[in-house]
Amino acid sequence: MTIKIEIWSDIACPWCYIGKHRFESGLARFAHRDQVEVIWRSYQLDPDAPRTTDKTLNEVLAEKHGMSLAQATVLNAQLTATAANEGLDYHFERTRYSNSFDAHRLIQFARGRGRQGEMEERLFKAYFSEGKAIGDKDTLVELAVDVGLDAGEAGAVLMSDTHADDVRADIARGAGLGIRGVPFFVIDGRYGVSGAQLPEAFQQVLRQVWTETHPQVNLGDPQDGHVCNSDSCNV
Repeated sequence: MTIKIEIWSDIACPWCYIGKHRFESGLARFAHRDQVEVIWRSYQLDPDAPRTTDKTLNEVLAEKHGMSLAQATVLNAQLTATAANEGLDYHFERTRYSNSFDAHRLIQFARGRGRQGEMEERLFKAYFSEGKAIGDKDTLVELAVDVGLDAGEAGAVLMSDTHADDVRADIARGAGLGIRGVPFFVIDGRYGVSGAQLPEAFQQVLRQVWTETHPQVNLGDPQDGHVCNSDSCNV
């Protein structure tokens, strides 16, 4: 029996990228990691964001909260340092504020080709490290090719409405579950873990769920079998 983990995440969310790496670090330490199924679910922090702009996330943060660009840069620098501890290279000064809807459609497409995790990772890196416009369809096709997807197929998906309903269904289901922030991890449909927790937290909950779903079987009273204890041997 596998453990199913659904992760609601947005490519435009810096904590989701950190959470992805922390989760994967915890999963790597889990003895039964080969029996864990991971599914990435769509979520949008700002569904009204423009497809792409020349504004950086430093500028957007300053405008949103009425602070100076210098103050916003300092705040994002703190998050950059946190990301660096996870081996991630953030560059908010060149991250271009974009709408993530088409990126989510591409992730849905990649899932059907067995490349969902790779696509998620490539999009995060493109956005937060490389300053690529994840709302630009030509850019998305290039990123799809980077993870081994066919350019023609990816382009056809992005030029149509394919997987749009899947993205909306994920968002609606997340809302139904009461998810108001990401990353959010739903484990076997029973447990919810909110935020970019440390790897140890993910490892702990995985062990707990495994124990609950794979109870130890008692094959009988030790007194009825051939056993030894500290006092004697039962023969």
